[in-house]
Amino acid sequence: MVKHLPKDTIAAGQRHTVALQSNGTPVAAGDNKCGQCKVGDWRDIVAVAAGNVHMATNTGNAHTIGLRSDGTVAAVGWNKHGQCDVHDWRDIIAIAAGWRRTVGLKSNGTVLAAGRNQEGQCDVNDWRDIVAIAAGDWHTVGLQRDGTLAAAGNNRYGQCNISGWSGMVAVTAGYLHTVGLQSDGTVASVGLNGHGQCDTNGWRDMVEIAAGSYHTVGLKSDGTVEAVGQNEHGQCNLSNWRNIVAVAAGCAHTLGLRSDGTMVAAGNNEYGQCDVGDWRGIQLVLE
Repeated sequence: MVKHLPKDTIAAGQRHTVALQSNGTPVAAGDNKCGQCKVGDWRDIVAVAAGNVHMATNTGNAHTIGLRSDGTVAAVGWNKHGQCDVHDWRDIIAIAAGWRRTVGLKSNGTVLAAGRNQEGQCDVNDWRDIVAIAAGDWHTVGLQRDGTLAAAGNNRYGQCNISGWSGMVAVTAGYLHTVGLQSDGTVASVGLNGHGQCDTNGWRDMVEIAAGSYHTVGLKSDGTVEAVGQNEHGQCNLSNWRNIVAVAAGCAHTLGLRSDGTMVAAGNNEYGQCDVGDWRGIQLVLE
């Protein structure tokens, strides 16, 4: 039996932000074109995920996923490809949301997926011994119990070429790149690197990672944050952040959760997705 506690208390989509309050209810800000921010009536939530879309697909078609304490899953938003058809899922311990798809990790280490599968990103039925999952736009990654990784989906830029990685403790996936956190606090990256989003070789002392469409974020053990990649909207201007305990990266914005339960945000705010300065009581990361 895999023992895993949810830690996804903040999530960044293409044009919206979701955060989980300590009372088990989420809050959301940003674009609500498809109802992806209609999470106010959710209860007993222990983790949240937001479907992301890279900037080139500026549709606002997105969805939001919530994991309940009883292992069931809630979903709102765009559902053209069935990415919100997860209401019959049971025994889920972690969730991830990509473009047009949702991924769920079961307590027995197997994985479920719903939504678009044109690139094979939902072909995860044979995965075993998974302890964490990540969803990029067109590829899905799973962290196995032994510290190695599994991947499925689009591999145009080698973002799924991770079979040789070992000693991993966390994984995240962007538009067309994959990032892994190693047990020694270093970070490996592979895939599209047109904006330098894979330039993480020099990072040290990292405890968490997040991948946006074209940028990568790393949280250090001292509560500071580093970022590389596209910075057109200032999503990598994080050098003054302090006392951060969790990070999330959307299409072109970045979120940070402070140790006091408040949040900071940087990057594209066209739809108010960075208007989180007055949020309080956001649930701290579970260890």
